[in-house]
Amino acid sequence: MRILNFLRSHGDEAYFSREIADSLKVYGVRVGDVMGNLRRYEQKGLVYIRGYRGHDRRSPFKEGFLVTWIEEGFDREIALAKAIDRTSKRIDNRASTNAVIQRVHRVRDLILESSKLRELVSFTYLQSGLGCSEKEAEKAVSRAMDLYPDLKEVKLFDAYRYFYNGTMSNLDLNAAIELKKRYARKIGSQRFRVGHNWEAVAEWFIDKFTTGAEFQSQQHRTSAIDPRRITIRLLKSVNGRRGAAEVDRVWTVTPGVFTPPMTFVLSCKWSVVHKDDVDDFLEVLRWSKEFGVDTPNGRQIKPGVMGVFAAGVFNPREHVKIKDGTPITLPAYAERMNIQLYKASDFNTKLRERENATLRSVFREYAGSQRMRRKSGKYWI
Repeated sequence: MRILNFLRSHGDEAYFSREIADSLKVYGVRVGDVMGNLRRYEQKGLVYIRGYRGHDRRSPFKEGFLVTWIEEGFDREIALAKAIDRTSKRIDNRASTNAVIQRVHRVRDLILESSKLRELVSFTYLQSGLGCSEKEAEKAVSRAMDLYPDLKEVKLFDAYRYFYNGTMSNLDLNAAIELKKRYARKIGSQRFRVGHNWEAVAEWFIDKFTTGAEFQSQQHRTSAIDPRRITIRLLKSVNGRRGAAEVDRVWTVTPGVFTPPMTFVLSCKWSVVHKDDVDDFLEVLRWSKEFGVDTPNGRQIKPGVMGVFAAGVFNPREHVKIKDGTPITLPAYAERMNIQLYKASDFNTKLRERENATLRSVFREYAGSQRMRRKSGKYWI
């Protein structure tokens, strides 16, 4: 009752749970007592409790959950709106050294700035403005969307995320969406061509320097899909993939008569690769019917199967902590997971050693002999 009376007597303010405990500690109230009692009052509709809202749970701020009294004698909707406003003002007006909170405020400022200019802002732009990792940016954007209901998100072509403020007029919003759609079509086409060209370079490299490599092929529903791109079956959903996933190439090498064959599975990505990308590829291999196997230690990649990840560049600043807490580099982590990582610079090094050439010169020669063809807006070699 002391906790409830404290909030009632300060009904025009919002307090963090630790502040309530500090104010009432002279009465023997502890931090653990505060939230245990407030949960009961929340169920009765007497108090409003605010925290970070995740996908399926609510977590506290650095100073604990933010709590305020829900005034009685008012329409329920009006009283709740007032309670939310009090908590919002408390978050806005406080000086915080919490990096997450600072990023949340920065996200809102960036979205407001773009909306004033009648533009949409992309997730990549927000991450650049925050100057943090993709995970940290995702966390900040998610919490900003929760804290500020005037921030909105729109997804174009089910792939590109953009954000805006709800104060934008429908006319300006529709115009901004149409501009971003045109930009996405142009950039998406360029990335599509670059991605497929990178796959072709990796394939050429394997054909050129791997003795006895036999590529698997697969018939697809349309001739626009390369037959060497393989669809594998999944026993478990992996990051939104249900039932099936695609890998760029699969080939088998048989070293000798008495040596078992080795199967290599290739995934290509022409951009900066992070640990999440490697883990995603590993999960696909583990849970595929073709390349995974059940073991006493859980689902693992089959013996005789090696994952190969070819990328433009791997994040040199990213380190992974192993069980004893020691940080190791991303390539070292991938090697522990039985995945080989290759960068464009690695291919160039081998080419200079063997052919006195570079990937660019090889690609130009290869592309010139094959000719770039265009069909349904898609380019491939």
